[in-house]
Amino acid sequence: MQLYQRKDGAEQPYWPAGPFKIRLPLVHYRWEFAEMVQALIMFVVSLAMIPLLEKYLGVPYDVALAYVVVCGIGFMLPALLGVPLVPGWITPGIPVVLLFLSDFEPGPEAIQALFALQFLVFLIFLILGVTRLGSKLVTLVPRSMQGGIIIGAGIAALMGEIEAGGRLATTPISLIIGGLVCLYLMFSVSFKGFVDTNSIARKIANYGMVPGMIVAIVVGIAVGEYPMPDVKMGITSPNFAEIWQYLPFTVGFPDAKVFLYAIPTAVIAYVIAFGDIVVGQSLMNRVDHLRKDEVIDNSIDRVHLVTAIRNGGHAFFAPYPGLAGPIWTAVTATMAERYKYGRNAMDSIYSGGGTFWITGFIALFVLPLVSFFQPVLPIALSLTLLLTGYICLMVGFEQLENNTQRGIAGTMGVVLAVYGAGWGLATGAILYVLIERTKLLSFTPDPEAPGLSDEEKAMK
Repeated sequence: MQLYQRKDGAEQPYWPAGPFKIRLPLVHYRWEFAEMVQALIMFVVSLAMIPLLEKYLGVPYDVALAYVVVCGIGFMLPALLGVPLVPGWITPGIPVVLLFLSDFEPGPEAIQALFALQFLVFLIFLILGVTRLGSKLVTLVPRSMQGGIIIGAGIAALMGEIEAGGRLATTPISLIIGGLVCLYLMFSVSFKGFVDTNSIARKIANYGMVPGMIVAIVVGIAVGEYPMPDVKMGITSPNFAEIWQYLPFTVGFPDAKVFLYAIPTAVIAYVIAFGDIVVGQSLMNRVDHLRKDEVIDNSIDRVHLVTAIRNGGHAFFAPYPGLAGPIWTAVTATMAERYKYGRNAMDSIYSGGGTFWITGFIALFVLPLVSFFQPVLPIALSLTLLLTGYICLMVGFEQLENNTQRGIAGTMGVVLAVYGAGWGLATGAILYVLIERTKLLSFTPDPEAPGLSDEEKAMK
């Protein structure tokens, strides 16, 4: 039970701190058992960054684990500072970042390049957050282009897993079965019917991706797609003493050419993150009107500022191929689904996110857990990407109100996924001007334009 209690219909208690709203566990929100159990398994996704750190930056395992701990500190900041979203990486942008890093030699050169990229991402989020332009972008970008960004990110996430040579091709049985279990338990209409009438089904639904991930791990080991884990006792040993040798303070800071080379990738990363912010906004709006007992303040400017802080910390103390993104879509969607069942299920949207990543951070030091999940790290990352793709497609299409918007968004999404965010944005902007706006110099759609909904026509 927390120290401060929320009055019915009010916002969750907090301590004001400039643009932030500080909330502490057991002080401002209660501890959520279901999110704690989820985190003890789902934290393994954060460990999946270790192989990328070893391959692209040339850091040893124990130093890579220290990088992950720095990331874990950043994961706890949003709930602490007043953001209701469960944070993650800029996940659909990881293939773009790895393509950028492939042009640099693993070691000091790649570390400098990644510092340049992440520092630029930090600046973009900071400037848009301080100037409050970030929140204006959400309202200024046409609905068709918002949908296209989200759909494109979803397609990109799915393509990375199902393409030839992807993880679905190498471990098909475990991923197909685990993915289907996750989708059924999280989104099936028939299962939601069971949840409404069956207490056991309701308890299973509380744990989101966890049952599907457990099934995938068991099946993967049983069919030989993954080896048996070698469980060890004790606590983990992140090498914080050695980490200094792999930071820009020691390897050196990049020159201006590297920063210039990183600009396109930084812009693409923000465009994808912008899509994530729109997804998060949509998820929060979907549940906010269902829970009359709590007012959710999902400030876009605050999301930008907190994400900027996380990227800035990473750039200097743990340059990260996943970057720091505003939302872990799959877990936020799971949390939102459970939140809909009322205050008894989850007292506050902040108690869910706060409990999740505090538990996930502690789990990084529990050696039996880390060693158990180490052989099956790809399963966690793959299921996250598959569910992220599905949720992005679901939410992206939900943004669209008529066939004109659907056509623009679908075309833009495919181009973005195949040719990158720059080409996708250009495609969406051109199609919006040529198709959705019949008056090229007017920002108001023609009421007679084909595809407008009856409500839009009535407003004209």
